[in-house]
Amino acid sequence: MPLAVTVGLITLGAFFVLLFLGVPVTLSMFCCGVVGSMFLLRTPTAAIYFLSDSVFGTFTGYLSSVAPMFILMGELATESKIGTDLFECFQKLTGHRRGGLASACQVVCALFGAICGSTAATGAMMSRIAYPQMKRYNYSDELSTGSIASGCCLAALIPPSMMLITYGIVAEESVGRLLMGGVITGVVLMILFIITIKIWCVVSPGVAPQAEEKIPAKEKLKAISKGGFIEIVLVFALAFGGMFAGWFTPTEAGAVGFFGMLVISLVFKRFSFPALRRALKNTMIMSGMIYCILAAANTFSRFFTLTRIPIMLGSMVTSLNLSPLLVIMLLTIIYLILGCFVDGIGLMLLTTPVFLPVVRAAGFDAVWFGCYMTVIIGLGGVTPPVGMSCYLVSGTTKVKLQTVFKGSIPFVAAYVACAIIMALIPGIATWLPNLVM
Repeated sequence: MPLAVTVGLITLGAFFVLLFLGVPVTLSMFCCGVVGSMFLLRTPTAAIYFLSDSVFGTFTGYLSSVAPMFILMGELATESKIGTDLFECFQKLTGHRRGGLASACQVVCALFGAICGSTAATGAMMSRIAYPQMKRYNYSDELSTGSIASGCCLAALIPPSMMLITYGIVAEESVGRLLMGGVITGVVLMILFIITIKIWCVVSPGVAPQAEEKIPAKEKLKAISKGGFIEIVLVFALAFGGMFAGWFTPTEAGAVGFFGMLVISLVFKRFSFPALRRALKNTMIMSGMIYCILAAANTFSRFFTLTRIPIMLGSMVTSLNLSPLLVIMLLTIIYLILGCFVDGIGLMLLTTPVFLPVVRAAGFDAVWFGCYMTVIIGLGGVTPPVGMSCYLVSGTTKVKLQTVFKGSIPFVAAYVACAIIMALIPGIATWLPNLVM
C-alpha cells in the first residue's frame, strides 16, 4: 500500500478516535490535517505553511462572505419577533384541524428558515413559541417536540441554508444553484412531515385530542395580512428572486435581505437598537464559529487530497461497474451510521472531499448530491445518540430527551421517503437550477 494512503487511513482513524473522546471537530480536523501533512510533506515548515495557506484562503475567499449577511438577516428576524407573528397566523389558519398546530409548525419552520437558514435558531424559536400553544391544546409531548425537532431541520434545506452554503464552499460548487435546488427539496420534505402528522393523528387520535374553534374566513385573511407572512414573502422575493434573476450575487442577496428585514422591522415598529446590537453580536459569534470550522475542514480536506484516497475511491467505484442507485444506497448507509456519532456540519465537511469524486464517477450531479446529503444529515439530527435538534428542543422545552427522541421516530419515515423520491427523481433538486441558470 502506498505511504500516502497508509498515512491517510491512520490519520482518519485518529480523527474518529479524537471525536469519540469528545475533542471538538474543529480542533480534531486541524490536528489531524497538520500532523498528517507533516508526514507527507516531510518538514514541519511545509506543514505550517500548508496550515496558514488553508486558513488564509478560507477567511479571504469570496464564497466565505456569503454566510455572515444571511446570518445577520436571520438574527434580525429573530430579534424582531416575526416568528411569533407567523405561528399565530398559521395557528388561526389550521389550528381548528386535528394536528393542525403541529402542521402549522412545519410551515412556519420552512418560512422562518427562508429568512434565517439556521436549524438551531429555528428550533429554539419554535420551542419557545409553538410548544406552549400545543401544550395548551393538550397535544402529547411526543407529537409536540417531535414535530418541532423535525421541522427545524427544514431550515437546513430552505434557502438561505447554511448547510448548503457550507457544502458549496467545500465542494467549490455554485452556491446559487445549490440554494435553488434546496427550494423544491425542502417543500417536498415539509409536505412529507405534514402527511406524517396526519397519519399519526389518525392512527392515534389521543396525541392531538383537542382542536380550536374554526376561525371565520374574514379573520383568516386578517391574520395573513398582519401575521408576518407577507413580510417574509417580500423579503424572500427581494433577496432570492433577485439572485435567481441574476441581478446580484449570493453575497449581495444576503445584504439585500438584511436591508429588507431592517426596513420591515422599522415599518412595523419592531426595531430597537438593543435588538440590533444582539443581532450583530450573535452574527459575529456564529460567523466566527463557521469560519473556524471551514478553515479546519479546508486543512483536513487538502491533506486528504494529498493522500489520493478520494481519487482511488472514485476509480474503484468506476471499475466495479456498480449501478448508480447501489452507489447511493451504500453512501446512504454510511451517512446514517456516521450521523449517529458526528454532528451535521462536521459530517458534511469530513465526507464531501471523500465521497464527491465517488458520486461524480457514478454520474450524479453535485448539486443533487448536496441536497440529498443535507436530507440524510438532517435525519441524523433527530436520531440518537447525537441528535442535536432533539437536544436543542429538550433543553428549551424542558421535556425529557427520551420523549423528544420518541416523538421524532415517526418522522424518520418521512426522511427515508424523501431520500427515496430524490434517488428515483433527481430532478427534484436539479430542475429549478437548470431552468433558471
